[in-house]
Amino acid sequence: MRKSKPKKRILLPDPKFNDILVTRFVNNLMWDGKKSTAYDVFYTALDKVEAKIQERGIDVWKKALNNIMPAVEVKARRVGGATFQIPMEVPADRKVAVGMKWMIDYSRRRNEKSMSDKLAGEIIAASKGEGAAVKKREDTHRMAEANKAFSHFKVS
Repeated sequence: MRKSKPKKRILLPDPKFNDILVTRFVNNLMWDGKKSTAYDVFYTALDKVEAKIQERGIDVWKKALNNIMPAVEVKARRVGGATFQIPMEVPADRKVAVGMKWMIDYSRRRNEKSMSDKLAGEIIAASKGEGAAVKKREDTHRMAEANKAFSHFKVS
């Protein structure tokens, strides 16, 4: 086990909205170190969201992210030769990270033409409480609920 926790890196806020959360999202979205391309994809997606539903794109995105972030998840724990799925509350930092990764992952799996179209579609769906990423969150919550009986085996 490691002796000390690694230091948190300080992120600079993004140029358009001056928001650190956007920078975190773009860092997850980025491939091969192409950050300016990732920013372009994200901003284009938000413009498309604004055009479709006549609300501020950043607000819709934040609402969508809140709809995706899980409150509980299950972790595997071996007890006496058997593996149990133990429901755990998700820490705030991990909640955001998991929500972003799910949104990006399910955006990439959509059938639209460009990545900005895919991301815009997933943001709109998630803000309405629909879409694959929201379904993933509901499945995770359902699994935690089903395994509530094993919650006394807390993971350290």
